[in-house]
Amino acid sequence: MRPALLDHVGRLKDDELPAYVYDLPALREHVQAIRAALPKRVELLYAAKANSDPLVLRTLAGHVDGFEVASGGELSHVRALFPDIPVAFGGPGKTEAELTQALDARVERLHVESEQELRLLTSVLGDRSVDVLLRVNLSVDIGQVALAMGGHASPFGMDPVQLDRCLNVLAAEPRVRLRGLHLHLASGLRARNQLRLIDKVLDWARDWAGQRGITLAEVNVGGGMGVDYTRPQEVFDWAGFGAGLRPILARHPHVRIRIEPGRSVTAYCGWYVSEVLDIKFSRGQAFAVLRGGTHHLRTPAAKQHSQPFEVIPDDVWLRPWDRPQAHDEPVTVVGQLCTPKDVLARRVMVDRLRVGDRVAFALAGAYAWNISHQSFLMHPRPTFHHLDDAEVPAPDPYVRQMS
Repeated sequence: MRPALLDHVGRLKDDELPAYVYDLPALREHVQAIRAALPKRVELLYAAKANSDPLVLRTLAGHVDGFEVASGGELSHVRALFPDIPVAFGGPGKTEAELTQALDARVERLHVESEQELRLLTSVLGDRSVDVLLRVNLSVDIGQVALAMGGHASPFGMDPVQLDRCLNVLAAEPRVRLRGLHLHLASGLRARNQLRLIDKVLDWARDWAGQRGITLAEVNVGGGMGVDYTRPQEVFDWAGFGAGLRPILARHPHVRIRIEPGRSVTAYCGWYVSEVLDIKFSRGQAFAVLRGGTHHLRTPAAKQHSQPFEVIPDDVWLRPWDRPQAHDEPVTVVGQLCTPKDVLARRVMVDRLRVGDRVAFALAGAYAWNISHQSFLMHPRPTFHHLDDAEVPAPDPYVRQMS
């Protein structure tokens, strides 16, 4: 944790814990570096589902080409903040009300998941029009990935053989304009594997469109850029990704590429900070019980990993009894929930961890608070803090490494 951030966390009061702390200057530098690495023919949309915090979105807004939303609620949230920013609406199971809302909100793109959804869209058009991408579940080997949305039987998108029926619907309704295809197939990919998959996707899209006499203006290849929670200092290789895209784009000179990353954009800017309430030993194993838990930070439970953390020592101890602590041993870090699944980190070596010390979990800027079961057991919610430029006199090596 860089000094300005550490100072900010040190000034948090006990009754403000647990706390989410978002490092907005670091986020700004990171997204600027992403933007600079990408070829000009690549549009960058941020997937708001990863973290829809208003100040996070405002920080990103000037550096991305728009936002991707996946529900009527997300669409309302983004439109309230940014009435005119380009928005793409994706995700399966859109309701009639959501499709109507998307038309009223003038979404720039609507990602169509099925023939049924396309027909439902045409039924609510009225006198409006919309540009759409057809989402395809391409049969392709995607290898070992954290999450697979395609390449096999899946509720996401359509099998290629189902696309022609959608073309018939589109031919009968000129107000629904086909702009291209959407092929988000996997998440958790390294740059090399992501490039290999994009190459396959674009070759297939070109051949499919050519066989039907269709001109594709764009192909959205989704997000899925990997974040390695076991190596928190390693960042997705955006420079290598951008360089690798250039020869691929040269083979497809007339199509614009869209990407819509979420986790890999904001994960690094967020920290979940809490306090050690108890150190316990059971059958020779150490457990640290923290305020909060996975009802605030669900990521380690969802991904079945140990969330990386730093210990922030607090040397003040005013109790009249010995301070419980663990020394030079593995500690399992848990929360306050009445379930053995409330584990934030499992058997992680610590030099020293004491009751009253603070623990700051890194990589908590995406799929953290917003995917957590926040009302379970009705513990107090965390507080939210945003480190801004006024508190950061100049960039430092940590920010440059994140970028």
